[in-house]
Amino acid sequence: MMTGIEKITRRSMLARTAVATLGVIGASSRLCADAGRGGRFSTGEKLQLKGRLKQSVARWCYDKIPLDQLARECAAMGLKGIDLLGPKDWETVKKYGLVPTMMMPGGGTIPDGLNRKENHDKIEQELKERIPLAAAAGVPNIITFSGNRRGLSDAEGLENCVIGLNRVKGLAEKHGVTICLELLNSKVNHKDYQCDHTAWGVEVVKRVGSPRVKLLYDIYHMQIMEGDIIRTIRENIQWIGHFHTGGVPGRHELDDTQELNWATVARAIVETGYTGYFAHEFVPTRDPLKSLREAVQLCDV
Repeated sequence: MMTGIEKITRRSMLARTAVATLGVIGASSRLCADAGRGGRFSTGEKLQLKGRLKQSVARWCYDKIPLDQLARECAAMGLKGIDLLGPKDWETVKKYGLVPTMMMPGGGTIPDGLNRKENHDKIEQELKERIPLAAAAGVPNIITFSGNRRGLSDAEGLENCVIGLNRVKGLAEKHGVTICLELLNSKVNHKDYQCDHTAWGVEVVKRVGSPRVKLLYDIYHMQIMEGDIIRTIRENIQWIGHFHTGGVPGRHELDDTQELNWATVARAIVETGYTGYFAHEFVPTRDPLKSLREAVQLCDV
């Protein structure tokens, strides 16, 4: 991810480690965009879903498809929202009855986050500007990050994150917007990132003690770091405000090339009584919209 808040995208996060893969995505996305102007995935046929899990999708995975087209196709698939969008895109999504499910940029960046006190003033100002915008537009969540360790102990980083979040939790509570601290892997994609284990992230949100400060539990990242996904989710669901998907290895389709049984994971989440959003954040290697449609059907349990 770039350090400037104005250009934060998931595409830039992965650029250093997946340039070749993104080339495939771009090509397949262009094919899909062409198909969408009259092909089989622009029929408007709406999937008949059970809808017990509110599914969404990360915009950056489909950034070669015009947002208006993507929103139209997502609505036809029965998705409830599109994830990781800024204010300029909200009205396009809402036009199709979709929710912008996670605001990005939010507070801080992946390398420069809440674990250092010198970042707190800037992050607080960012969230003071963005949380009211999100609330006014009906955007339920906004993203934030721990930052990289850079030699900082886990104990000190944790305490600093708590201090930083305590500065903004009242604002989030006032506006009804949930600040989501993202769990990321430090093994493959985000070397040195501090919030890289569920237990550490849970301890942060426990100490903050606000219903508007929770974890963004990225299943892809936590499968890489620790596995034991279903039991971990069941035991910590009260601290989780949002989910991301992505197959391991490679962060690709949720199919039989991946380690997890995604239908079982989705069913376990539903059975906890979770009512938040479950956003697909995988990098498609085939026809993007077909892959997304298959994932939606697979996780509709």
